[in-house]
Amino acid sequence: MPDPIETQLKKGVLGLCVLALLSRGNSYAYEIASRLADAVDMGEGTIYPLMRRMQAEGLVATYLEESPSGPPRKYYKITEAGHDRLAAQVAEWRAFTAAVDGLIVPDAGPTPAEQAEETHDS
Repeated sequence: MPDPIETQLKKGVLGLCVLALLSRGNSYAYEIASRLADAVDMGEGTIYPLMRRMQAEGLVATYLEESPSGPPRKYYKITEAGHDRLAAQVAEWRAFTAAVDGLIVPDAGPTPAEQAEETHDS
């Protein structure tokens, strides 16, 4: 059984990962789910509600494309709002991971917040 913190961490970055994948090219939900499963061990059932929510928020748009086997596939593409959200989330992610690394890695130096405080105090 997965550790609860691991599950929460994965859920927290899933949208960021989807937007990052779509920024590299359009894709359909099963392909996105497969890439996420390989990279961060997320289950396929998690992707469909997320894609509907992202579409409702205007972060992704959809279109149908003929499939060489079977019915047409629904493809997702990132929108301008999705690119904006991705840039903001990447910046937040980098600041967050740097702060966490500053806490958990011995002698990693001051965290960004500590650096800002030192600059402010000078």
